[in-house]
This record gives sequence, structure tokens and C-alpha cells, in this order.
Amino acid sequence: MNLAWKEMKKNKVRFLILGSIVFLVSFLTFIISGLANGLSQDNAALIKDLSDGQFYMSEDAEETYNLSRIDVDTQEELLEKEEQATALSIQLGFLNDGDNKQQSVAFVTSAGSENFPQVGNGEVILDRSLEEKGIKVGDTLTNNQFSGEFIVKGFVDQEKFSHAPVAFIHTENYQEMYRVEEMQLVFIPNGETTESVSGLQAFTKDEFLHTIPSFNAEQLSLNMIVWFLVVISGMLFGIFFYMMNVQKIGLYGILKAIGYKTSSLFKMMWTQMIFITLLALGISIALSQVFNQIAPDGMPFSLPVGTTLQLSIVFLVIGFIGSTLSGIQIKKVNPLQAIQQGEM
Repeated sequence: MNLAWKEMKKNKVRFLILGSIVFLVSFLTFIISGLANGLSQDNAALIKDLSDGQFYMSEDAEETYNLSRIDVDTQEELLEKEEQATALSIQLGFLNDGDNKQQSVAFVTSAGSENFPQVGNGEVILDRSLEEKGIKVGDTLTNNQFSGEFIVKGFVDQEKFSHAPVAFIHTENYQEMYRVEEMQLVFIPNGETTESVSGLQAFTKDEFLHTIPSFNAEQLSLNMIVWFLVVISGMLFGIFFYMMNVQKIGLYGILKAIGYKTSSLFKMMWTQMIFITLLALGISIALSQVFNQIAPDGMPFSLPVGTTLQLSIVFLVIGFIGSTLSGIQIKKVNPLQAIQQGEM
């Protein structure tokens, strides 16, 4: 332990460079992870905030929710069998406000549900982000596909779908607008079994999220960047300690000659790795959490503490693996040969 500290004090610049690189890589990883979580929430909060359960859509829709049409009789059978079941439909569209300005929304209608707000005929409940655009309770909104008008009855928090604020409307109004009688989906909360229903395909909540094209492509790209950065950090540790070990072959030979065990030399290297990583992670965690608090309202950014801790553990594990692999040469050091090669 003391030897590890003495070496770090002697070679401050080397270890400062490594710590700075780990800080920059981890900070960038936390920021991208926060953007991924924020975009995920902005893209599918309507679905993500539901309890775990089973989604059903028609098999011939080929896992495309807006092409799904569930037979009315099948829907009624499921709703009668499962007391908490919900039939719902989702469709992107727009509403015209009092200034005849179009507001993009995701229209959602549901039947027999406590999972979504229930609205009356001619009423609409909106995501609160539209309140920030000047829409108020009691305002009258229109849609070119709807013969009547919508009266704003209230707002709900964090209800987004496909990056659009959700507009909950009555089933009859939805059917008039989109000229359909059938609903697209049936959701059964807390359903742990994938009961087979003729003509329908079952999905868990996570599986259904990945049928949303924008969600799947977005999350796959961002998560790939996050893990690519994690791998880079492991490679940096491996390269750094490998170069350090090459330069210290003579020192290791002397230490082995005076009685130091290989395990002690590994412990010295691990101590340095853990200290540098914890220090760099501590600074990047603090800055990323500050950014999480001050991020602009329009930026979809969310970095929960749990996600930060998980990534930190991954960084420590990757750092341990990288430094350990680079230290395999320590075990092969022959004291006499190392001393004859020269010095440190």
C-alpha cells in the first residue's frame, strides 16, 4: 500500500493524465446515458410508466402497433375475463388551438381502464407540456378530422409518446376521426403469463417498447455509444498500466529479489487503479448530477442515481480487468534477468 502511494507521488503527472482521461470518458458516458434515459422517457413515458403486464396486438400487424386491429368480440372477451384489462389505441395527429396554431399530439383513447384518464365525449386531457405553450383548462381545440370541438378538461404530468405530448380523448371521438371501430391494443396489468389468444400476439412491456420504431433505433444507438465508451476506458487502463509495467520491469525484479510476492505487486497496481478511478468517478458523478439539476427544461435529460451507480460499478470492474490483464507480465518477471536489464 505504502509503495503504491510513494510511486503515485513520484509520478504525479502520469497518474494525473490517466485520471483526467478516466474523468472525461466517464463524464461523457454519464451525459450520454442521461440523454438516453431522457429521450426514452420523452419517447414512451405513456408506456414506461405503466405497471408490468402483457400487451396484445393482432398477429397480422407484424409487430407494428398502429397497423393492429383487434376484433371487437375478442376485445370484449378479454375485458370480461380480466377485470383490470384495458383496450387502447394510439395515433399521432394534431390539434388547433385558439390562434389556429397546430400542436402535434399523440391521441390516446382507452376503454374500461383505470390506467389512463377517462374523458367525456368532446373533452380532452393533455400532457402538461402543452400548458407551457399557452393552452389552458376550458380552451376550445379543434381537429380537421373531427366534426366537433374539444374542451380542455385538465393536464397530466409526463405523458409522452413518440416525442409528442399525449391527448386523451373519448373513444367515440377517436373512432370518428380515424374511421375505425376496433382498438389497436389490449393491456393486462400485472400479467405474468403469456396466455395464448387466437389471432393475437403477446408482448411484455419491454418487448412492446422495442416494437416502437423510433424508441428501438434511438436507444440502440445511444446505448451502443455508452458501452463503446466503457470499453474504451478499459483499454485505456490496460494500455496505461502495460506501459508503466514495461518501464518498471527492473523495479519489479528488485522487489521480487528482496522478498515481495507477485500478489503484493498486483495489490499495488490495483490500489493505484481504484484510487484513480474513484477520484475521477467522484468528480464526474458530482458534475453530472449538477447538470441533471440545471439542464434546460426543453432538454430530455434524466440521470437517476441508480443508473449512475450502476455505470460506476461497471467502470470499476472494467478498470480492474484492464489493469489485471496488463499486469500478467509481472508474474513472468525473473528477478535476475530483470536486474540485469537495468533499472526501473
